[in-house]
Amino acid sequence: MEYFVYIIYSESVDRYYIGHCQDLEDRISRHNGGRSKYTKIALDWEVKYTESFSTRGDAMIREREIKKKKSRKYIEFLISEREG
Repeated sequence: MEYFVYIIYSESVDRYYIGHCQDLEDRISRHNGGRSKYTKIALDWEVKYTESFSTRGDAMIREREIKKKKSRKYIEFLISEREG
């Protein structure tokens, strides 16, 4: 099984959200359907960044690493590195 850490962005509220999941397509659909507690403030979330992991534990550790930075600059740096 593959697990993902993802960063999504909503232009309407100008916010990023970081999470992890197993089924990325379903998870984004739930975010945009207003069925997620922290992201229901907007319905225009789009994926800006992903990393894949072989275990849920590794994905959770990476999610926490990104969140601990508490830095929009760091998030935007990760995204820009991927866009190259």
